[in-house]
Amino acid sequence: MSKAVRIDIPRQRLTNQHLTGPGLGDPVAIVRRLGAVQAQDYAGGKWGVGLRGEHMTDAMVEAALDNGSIVRTHVLRPTWHMMAADDARWMLALTGPRVLAANAGYCRKLGLDDAIFKKSAKVITKALTGGKHLTREELAAALERARIDTSHLQRLAYLMMHAEVTGLICSGARRGKQFTYALIDERIPATPPRSRDDALAELARRYFTTRGPATVHDYSWWSGLTIADAKKSIALLGDELSSEIVDDTTYWFAGDIPPQPRRKPEAHLLPNYDEYFIGFRDRSAILNVVKRMSLVPGDPMFTLHVVSLDGQIVGGWKRSMTAKAANVEITLAVKPKPDERKAIERAVQRYGDFLERSLEVTWG
Repeated sequence: MSKAVRIDIPRQRLTNQHLTGPGLGDPVAIVRRLGAVQAQDYAGGKWGVGLRGEHMTDAMVEAALDNGSIVRTHVLRPTWHMMAADDARWMLALTGPRVLAANAGYCRKLGLDDAIFKKSAKVITKALTGGKHLTREELAAALERARIDTSHLQRLAYLMMHAEVTGLICSGARRGKQFTYALIDERIPATPPRSRDDALAELARRYFTTRGPATVHDYSWWSGLTIADAKKSIALLGDELSSEIVDDTTYWFAGDIPPQPRRKPEAHLLPNYDEYFIGFRDRSAILNVVKRMSLVPGDPMFTLHVVSLDGQIVGGWKRSMTAKAANVEITLAVKPKPDERKAIERAVQRYGDFLERSLEVTWG
């Protein structure tokens, strides 16, 4: 381990996440490199992928989800994530047991036990077999016909999550604006299983390559793994990772930290659960402006998507879309300089290119 130095954590993370510099060529490559992209906000998740690509459009990401080369399911902490299809089985096998253990107490309160999960799995399998893609409401109806109570929304949600986390189902093709489920074994070609140590090393490799510099606790938060498993993952990677100490905290990353020359301002319109900030337990490195302005999490700005300027969170944005017009409203905690304002306007233009629509900008 080298001596303590000062590294520009925000700029390095922007580079490693492909938010600056060359983007990646297609949606599957982006999701595979990141390991998983949080996506309970479906439109925001797609934009999070598009931000990291060259000339990426919403239609391109949607097509990858529709054809099953990217799947969306519950994994890691858990919440909805997009993953490359051939990563789904090993990632679920690694992180699923922790999710099931975390859910166990609440499942008992909902009256869900192993017998009900086993019965519901049979019903869901029968309903989806043959390449069928069904909505949650259609699967709920099948469960009700088998006398499995789904009247409580949380009960149905945990039944479906259990089926996802155990590797039975994943996202199917969308039916208009409706989401569907499909059987993993029919949706995703078979892939060789990984040993647990291999899976631990691979998940950590994806994380620290794209989120580094990051800490053990950051990785544990993102992955849902224990601190012990997080430390073991780093040890398994050996010389693939380097570390530096900043303010008595050890940060891990893949490769070297290159010089970060000053450049013209760079702005990003980040979706509300973007990996640039949601992928870390400690987000203090990108909150210098927020702390200086004494903003708190309850501030209305934090109910919006996020504006980043040179890696620092400086405000929020929201969009309004109609058949005839599209608008992006920008709300900032600071007054931007002229070149910073232009950088934000370029970021809005990039979002418009992704949507293949012209966007008007309103400054809040």
